[in-house]
Amino acid sequence: MKVDFTGRTAIVTGAAHGFGRAIAFAFAERGAAVWACDVIEDELAETGRLCQCTVRTVDVRDKAEVERFVADASAAAGPIHVLVNNAGGVLGQVGRPLEEVTPADWQAVFDVNVTGAFLCSQAVAPGMKAARSGRIVNISSGAGLGISLTGIQAYAAAKAAQIGLTRQLAHELGPWGVTVNNVAPGFVRSNPTTERQWESYGAAGQKALVDGIALRRLGTVGDIAAGVLFFASDYAGWITGQVLAIDGGK
Repeated sequence: MKVDFTGRTAIVTGAAHGFGRAIAFAFAERGAAVWACDVIEDELAETGRLCQCTVRTVDVRDKAEVERFVADASAAAGPIHVLVNNAGGVLGQVGRPLEEVTPADWQAVFDVNVTGAFLCSQAVAPGMKAARSGRIVNISSGAGLGISLTGIQAYAAAKAAQIGLTRQLAHELGPWGVTVNNVAPGFVRSNPTTERQWESYGAAGQKALVDGIALRRLGTVGDIAAGVLFFASDYAGWITGQVLAIDGGK
């Protein structure tokens, strides 16, 4: 199955490292004009060098920044064919008892994982409607389907909310030929946060985690990128509102 995105423009958020960088690279490698954004400037610049894509520092929680980024991408590269809402994470937080979580900490995690996806989708929707086609792929987490291994309540809630947003937008945008789908990764050592999480488990915890996976191995960023490419491709033209758990089997 050959997937080619020549002549198409893809926006990838949260592209400084990990999933986002791998996704940006995968699209660029297959001919897409990629516009990638993040708030981590130095690593984002490295993404730009590696995949020869256009990079911009953008906070996806800021409506004005998002709209300016999408407008610039559209003016330079033409209609936006694909949006990958990958920006998210735990913002350095760790698991704490419920009563110790502040409203600000809760809101910060919710905003980057859900509000960011909402604002970016909102920004590309008019152009996709006008073209009567488009692909939006949201990156949630196994935490949105079950519980978070980190114990961070806001992260589990936000990723579940993002899945709900995926299904709602699929029905709203479907009449214009726009599909909206979701990839829910299992545990992947993809960035500094997941590396710290992995180390915190120790040898016994690491073995237990891997033994709980049907394929008996951790996934890679390439595994996640492959799922995104499928949802963005012509092969997924009649698939929308779906959640694909890429987790090695649970």
